[in-house]
Amino acid sequence: MIENSETSVLYNAQCPVCQVEVDHYARYVGEAGLPIWFDDLNTDALQRWGIDADTAARSLYVQRGGVIVSGVPAFLLLWSQMPRYRLLARIVGLPGIRQIASAAYDHVFAPALYRRHRRRQGKRSAAGA
Repeated sequence: MIENSETSVLYNAQCPVCQVEVDHYARYVGEAGLPIWFDDLNTDALQRWGIDADTAARSLYVQRGGVIVSGVPAFLLLWSQMPRYRLLARIVGLPGIRQIASAAYDHVFAPALYRRHRRRQGKRSAAGA
């Protein structure tokens, strides 16, 4: 597990949707000089997180102050660290909205992205066989 007060993001760079979104955040973070780091789960960075690759591929993970969160709480933590996204974090974090967003992410969006990830892995395995 990463132990510091900086914000770190663990994401799947092989997921086209995840990569586009995180690349957008990374550009903004770089331009703003914010202390947020992005780790691709497909690299040796995964070892520092203490999460296996399959678990990591199922959701976005964010760490701050030694605490790791995933799903909508991870987005809220990430957005709260970026001035441009703080209002979005406040809105999505409101009671009711947070529960709806979490249900949609946990039961629709994240599973759909994970299924696509598994299909891509299967195609790569078949191509290499």
